[in-house]
Amino acid sequence: MTLDDLRVFVAVCRAGSLSAVARDLACTQSAVSQHVKRLERETGMSLLERQPRGVAPTAAGHILCDAAADGIAGLDRALHRLGDLANGESGTVRITTGGTTVRHFMAEAVVSFRRRYPKVNLEFRTETSSRSCFDALLASNLDLAWITIGGPVRGIEQRPVVDLPWVLAVRADDRLAAHSHIDSSDLDRIRLVRLPPNSTSGTQLDAAFAELGIRSGSDTSVADWDTALLLAELGLGHAVVPAVPGLPVPSDGDGLRLVPIPALPPLSVGWAVRRWDALPPLARTFADTVADSCARPPLRAPGPDIAP
Repeated sequence: MTLDDLRVFVAVCRAGSLSAVARDLACTQSAVSQHVKRLERETGMSLLERQPRGVAPTAAGHILCDAAADGIAGLDRALHRLGDLANGESGTVRITTGGTTVRHFMAEAVVSFRRRYPKVNLEFRTETSSRSCFDALLASNLDLAWITIGGPVRGIEQRPVVDLPWVLAVRADDRLAAHSHIDSSDLDRIRLVRLPPNSTSGTQLDAAFAELGIRSGSDTSVADWDTALLLAELGLGHAVVPAVPGLPVPSDGDGLRLVPIPALPPLSVGWAVRRWDALPPLARTFADTVADSCARPPLRAPGPDIAP
């Protein structure tokens, strides 16, 4: 039984597919299967069972996968910290996040951190949802994940950084643009550009709508907040989005209006890690730098881009 055997086995359990892991590792499916068979010979038990689509761990496989994942994560953290000790104020901080997060939440912090630690490399890995960020964090040597805060996740610690109020993005010539705020009744039955239903933010927004009895229609769903804003600016629908820092809103009077929706509970975003007390010092410093920059009021261009 080798460390590579365990790494591959954990990857197969999480992906639910031998072929997917083979593609990720740039090897054959037979090579991936050999890792699993070697573990099965040594344990004397079947660890995977075939499903209509892919494979799933057996009861024994679940036990081995959980233990191996914890051990591999701990070893990766230790190796990473040893590297930091050897390199001093150099090394790498590895972050996973959504596609538009760096621009909205981290741009200022990245500049500040790089000025302070010019020898440290920042590596960003893009994922499509908080769930995929959690999976990537558990399956690799990533340090940090920037996520929408949600329910508890096994093996993950979540730390909120900032609460984002919701706003309605509408064109300046829309009837709702002149409102000081949006009531739930204003949203009832209007057609919205929707956030992806598999995202944590989309799920939380749908739950809030249901609790308030809002029955809005939907023309389309989009992959991220920026795309929702673009469609609203083009007049292709209204968009309910969190008021993230640095929203690309024109200030010339002819673009978007962002009108607050006080009835919706704020969306909490922040960091996720495997263990805060085991986080490498450089990664902790970067996380704190981002949190500090988010705590400062954003600098906005003058103009009526958010309704008073």
